[in-house]
Amino acid sequence: MNDLTLVIPAKYEASTLPIVLKELEKFNVKKIIVIPKYDSETLEAIKDFNCEIVHQKGEGFGSALIEGIETVQTKFLCIFNADGSFDPKYLEEMITLLENGNDFVFNTRYEKNSGSDDDTFLTYVGNKFFTYFCKILFKLNISDVLFTYVMGKTEAFNHLDLKNKDFTFCIELPVKAKFNDFKSTSLSSYERSRISGKKKVNEFKDGFLILISIIKLFITNK
Repeated sequence: MNDLTLVIPAKYEASTLPIVLKELEKFNVKKIIVIPKYDSETLEAIKDFNCEIVHQKGEGFGSALIEGIETVQTKFLCIFNADGSFDPKYLEEMITLLENGNDFVFNTRYEKNSGSDDDTFLTYVGNKFFTYFCKILFKLNISDVLFTYVMGKTEAFNHLDLKNKDFTFCIELPVKAKFNDFKSTSLSSYERSRISGKKKVNEFKDGFLILISIIKLFITNK
């Protein structure tokens, strides 16, 4: 997997990111950590690990990913969380799916042999609603539009011209992949519990922003 880079956004993850990086040592992948300069505690916690540090210039989850994606030099890249919820055992199968003709692989928590330790009732209902809504509006063929455990060809990522700086990035990515006629597929996976147990998503605020983002994407690309 030496052609793969993991892009890991990290903000105040000093207690979790070292555990994640330790688990990743058994995988032959490059790692880019996107982190604000002011988060000195996390920077100190990972100083002995073999990874590239990108100091985030903007603010927001999407901004961190966009800045990290721009620096990737390998053939493939994968968005990977710093909180321990993503299981790296799926990385090899994701690469195989890309090598077999797909441009993007979207992991899903809502198909056979999948699930989540992190979902609450509200996030489960919200994820189902937004996925169904996107299938109607954009004819997406994936079953979990809000799960950002996504791998793709770096060239395809760069072609999308991603702009959303906040959590609505998770909607912009699959929708723009569809608009650009890239081939996407789903892979059943299990989302683990976060190491810290702290969820950074505000279910109501972020849900509203996601709804607005979906409507904007539909209007501007009719």
